[in-house]
Amino acid sequence: MNQGWNWDGFASYLVSPYLIGGAFQTIWLTLAAIAGGLFLGTLLTLARLSGARWLSAPAAFYVWVFRGTPLLVQLIILYTGLPQVGVRLPVVAAALVGLILNEGAYLSEIIRGGIASVPRGQTNAAKALGLNAFQTMRQIVFPQAMRLIVPSLGNSVNSLLKTTSITSVISMEELLRRTQELIQERFMVLELFVVAALYYLLITTVWDFFQRRIEAHYGRGYVAHGAASAGWRERWLNRGARRRAGPPAAQRH
Repeated sequence: MNQGWNWDGFASYLVSPYLIGGAFQTIWLTLAAIAGGLFLGTLLTLARLSGARWLSAPAAFYVWVFRGTPLLVQLIILYTGLPQVGVRLPVVAAALVGLILNEGAYLSEIIRGGIASVPRGQTNAAKALGLNAFQTMRQIVFPQAMRLIVPSLGNSVNSLLKTTSITSVISMEELLRRTQELIQERFMVLELFVVAALYYLLITTVWDFFQRRIEAHYGRGYVAHGAASAGWRERWLNRGARRRAGPPAAQRH
């Protein structure tokens, strides 16, 4: 029998400590996975750009495998497949390792693209100044690459906040898993899923607020440089227009 929408149940679960705890589980899982993925992604990028085939080939193969297979399959292999060969991971460890391994492959491509966007002349100039490879990467390349890396990285965080819900299939106690447990107890399917969706929307909206400010911080110098360049071009074009137009009419007479 259709019981309709339960407003009282919906309102009570909007402030449910159990679901709020699940939301915080989602947040820390995202932050930990991004931190680990950044570390792994940076190592993969450096390996691919090293010029040594024994480093670049395995790194490229790793990225190909983990970007080409679903995260869900990777999690299932880690949690239910590895025990067949004697490796047993707790739920939290399997979820975190799976997210880091998967995210590292994607972040590697983001970092590599940012580094590739820096003109090669910058690297050559750094070498001419006597900087070694590490100094060049840290002082010259990375600061410029961050302008392109940060927006993509922010989008990855936004996506990962929602992707963590996939870990519910291995019983990770995050927001979606706790929502499903309450549904099995209370049978309020629509109300609880809407509450979960609102929690996800709130979390991603808050992150979007911070992301915009982080992007503005890293793009500040380039905006100022672009405005200065635009002003210089405008003055140059105006000067050329005045020259083509000749002296004012009063001066001609």
